[in-house]
Amino acid sequence: MMQNKRQLPIGLKVLISVVIIGFISMVIRYIYGIGAVSNLSDGRPWGFWISFDLYCGVALAAGGFTSAAWVYVFHREKYQPMARPAVLTAFLGYTMVILALLVDVGQPWYIWHAMINWNFHSPLFEVAICVMTYSVVLALEFSTAVFEGLSKSNLPIFRRFNWHVPLRVIHAIEIPLVIAGVVLSTLHQSSLGSMLLMMPTTLHPLWYTPILPLMFLNSAVAVGPSMVIFESAISSKSFGHELPMDILSGLCRGISYILGFYLLLKLTDLIVAGEIGLIFTAFPQNLLWWAEMIIGVILPLILFSKASVRQSRKAIFWSATLVVLGLILNRFNVSMFALAMRPGYTYFPHWMEVAISAGIVADGMLVVWLAYRLLPMHGHEGAAETA
Repeated sequence: MMQNKRQLPIGLKVLISVVIIGFISMVIRYIYGIGAVSNLSDGRPWGFWISFDLYCGVALAAGGFTSAAWVYVFHREKYQPMARPAVLTAFLGYTMVILALLVDVGQPWYIWHAMINWNFHSPLFEVAICVMTYSVVLALEFSTAVFEGLSKSNLPIFRRFNWHVPLRVIHAIEIPLVIAGVVLSTLHQSSLGSMLLMMPTTLHPLWYTPILPLMFLNSAVAVGPSMVIFESAISSKSFGHELPMDILSGLCRGISYILGFYLLLKLTDLIVAGEIGLIFTAFPQNLLWWAEMIIGVILPLILFSKASVRQSRKAIFWSATLVVLGLILNRFNVSMFALAMRPGYTYFPHWMEVAISAGIVADGMLVVWLAYRLLPMHGHEGAAETA
């Protein structure tokens, strides 16, 4: 009689396959150089990695600091159930950004020089320091889940230690951690926009503005709770964990206000700059602008403003997904599509550029899969959860 063997879910097999392909591509990059795995050139030094891994990755990880600000700065304690998953996603997001930068940087063995060679006039220096520091902050914040999981482990090697001691230490410094996380995130989310201020003739006028740092911060604040909703829906399907409906509805109302302010800011800036007519005449860039605004701002703003949408999990999910897609398109626009290219050059991502990024994302998804099975992701002991 044949015994039924336990098989891995098909989704998990796909993720493992993507990780393997990405790892092989990464090995080829380190052996033969960037030119072997990418189509980057002197005419297009920024490509898929900068747009997707850095600009999108940092923004989509904003759920950590927005959750912290909402729960602890504005004292909305009922939203605490969303904090721990948001912190995990943010920590993995920043870890993946760092891994991707190690691939994209020409000489990755010098990346640590940013910690000792300080250039106070460089936005990129500020981004580097804040991303590294914030990653440490997020690791400390999420360590509460790890320590709680270890304290409940049935393995003798783990039960020998008193994990409640480091738990008490982390809980004792949770407020400074929250404050540091919010400050660091605010700084580098806006500084990614500051980097583009050095390109007044390269970035298209539909996107270039002196208030790009504010635009970047505002859009990150909007996509943070949207990612929390998106992740909650995915985890409810995969792991059976759902955020209460009142939390989801409250997030929807908050997102609608933020999107409304962003839309007002965007239109006012174009009017003041005298560039508002470009949204109708600057073909084909105006199509990208309209796609970004309709998908990521106008449609979700209208949907989140409807009470019927805020009472439907499916409608909330798809509305939040629109915000996420709009943010991704915005970051690709400002870092790739809307940047003027040097004459005589063309760029289309090499398949291994995409494979490496996909492999890094799949790594993060595997860690999430393990975390939901091994750690207490919804609930904590003792003091309040850090975020």
